[in-house]
Amino acid sequence: MQQQHRQPELVEGSLPVFVFPTELVFYADEQSSHKQVLTLYNPYEFALKFKVLCTAPNKYTVVDATGAVKPQCCVDIVIRHRDVRACHYGVYDKFRLQVSEQSQRKALGRKEVTATLRPSASQEPPSPRPQDEERRIKEQFADSEFFEQTAFQTESRPVAGGPSLLTVLLGLVCMAALMLPTLGEQESTVPVYLHLSVNKKLVAAYVLGLLTMVILRT
Repeated sequence: MQQQHRQPELVEGSLPVFVFPTELVFYADEQSSHKQVLTLYNPYEFALKFKVLCTAPNKYTVVDATGAVKPQCCVDIVIRHRDVRACHYGVYDKFRLQVSEQSQRKALGRKEVTATLRPSASQEPPSPRPQDEERRIKEQFADSEFFEQTAFQTESRPVAGGPSLLTVLLGLVCMAALMLPTLGEQESTVPVYLHLSVNKKLVAAYVLGLLTMVILRT
């Protein structure tokens, strides 16, 4: 009788999570630095789903805050700082990446990444000792909570409201002009002063064509 090989059940929070980089630094005077990329690696033989949490979700936009990573693949998670103000200089925030198996809800592993905003790369503060810096960050996040990132929404474009009333009225006038008799026609019940020359009708037809193009684009 063949014995089935089963993958050992993983304990919640015990799965190592591989993320690079482990620290995000944004610079207020460098627009290009306001967009950072986190790369999540999956070296395992099974697919993972992930979720990005943050201690200050209102300050950041995370593209694809939830998703999946195929076995032995990686995904890029784009993070944008959207609240670049002097009051946030030097403040540490944290992102937490939670991963789990596709068929499970419990988090098998998590990794935390710090994020901070600085005024300028040319004005880097003197580096404190690693022990002091680590202790300061731990004290800051001792009672911190992580919140889910809201779903990223692309910039919405205003919905076209259709052609304006003036455009419609001008189009009706041009159509009426084309329906009037041409100057010189004898058999017509329309008064002579309403007869239009060929040139005027050509102008009306040209304007009507332009209005039609404008309406189709709206």
